[in-house]
Amino acid sequence: MKFHHIGIATNDINNMLNKLKKFFEVKNVSAIVYDPNQDANLCMVTLNDNTKIELINGKVVENFLKKRQYLYHTCYEVKDIMATIESLVADGAFLVSEAKEALLFNNKKVAFLMWDLGLIELVESEQNL
Repeated sequence: MKFHHIGIATNDINNMLNKLKKFFEVKNVSAIVYDPNQDANLCMVTLNDNTKIELINGKVVENFLKKRQYLYHTCYEVKDIMATIESLVADGAFLVSEAKEALLFNNKKVAFLMWDLGLIELVESEQNL
């Protein structure tokens, strides 16, 4: 598994973008998209050092926001998403959301699991497309 990005829950993506731009050197900001498969509004921010921060808004993060918990997930890129899910579940992880296409990642498959590292997202690497 290779680190890909962190996901941040927010009530207002544009407001959070302004905060990020105030404190970080931002290289790129994707369009804000609504992904019905994730039931969320999403935006990917890339900093000058290539660190990626995904901003997530919508029903999926409401409970996190009520608890003032803004770090939503950590995402890892994997070569074989199904084999990685199987391996993590065998290690005690719980599958929260099965692998499905994600609009923000050009329809690459993503899955969410609760694991010892907290909520993690897996995204399939380019070589599997």
